[in-house]
Amino acid sequence: MTALSATLQAFFTDRLIRQRQASPHTLAAYRDTLRLMLVFAAARHDTEPSRLEFNDLDAACVGDFLDHLERHRGNSARTRNARLAAIRSLFRFAALRYPVYAATIERVLAIPPKRFERRLVTFLTEEELDVLLSAPARSTWTRRRDHALLRLAAQTGLRASELIGLHCADIHLGSGAHVSCIGKGRKQRITP
Repeated sequence: MTALSATLQAFFTDRLIRQRQASPHTLAAYRDTLRLMLVFAAARHDTEPSRLEFNDLDAACVGDFLDHLERHRGNSARTRNARLAAIRSLFRFAALRYPVYAATIERVLAIPPKRFERRLVTFLTEEELDVLLSAPARSTWTRRRDHALLRLAAQTGLRASELIGLHCADIHLGSGAHVSCIGKGRKQRITP
């Protein structure tokens, strides 16, 4: 077992699951990123992914991998930066365990994220909201449910994942009416 493979295993089991208690979405995103990088590096070095070492994943290789994501896989700068964050997390974890690879790790950690334009958050106009809310004709139970969910989303600003994760007990009516939900990052959120 190479130092890289042992570190990958410890990174997922010890760091992400046990220490950080990362969400399943984070685990899947990190897994996919590191799998793509290992396959890319293995093809580049003409070896099996299980035989790769940290020196095979130097800054030039990681930089070429990030360029490959943009050019050949069509990833945006935002996705590229998310993949870089996963790689950096692994390398920060490895720096504590394998100081012998400190120079290689330091150069990978020095790769900067790519700048990108942030889109402005836009809102629906009253007319657009009226059209959206009138879309499901309320003739059947499921269409009344859809209308209620759309109205709730419009009034509270809940994310789609928060909306579909609601239970009846999460809606509090009466004075100080609010919706209680688990939001992004597993944070409890209360929305009027």
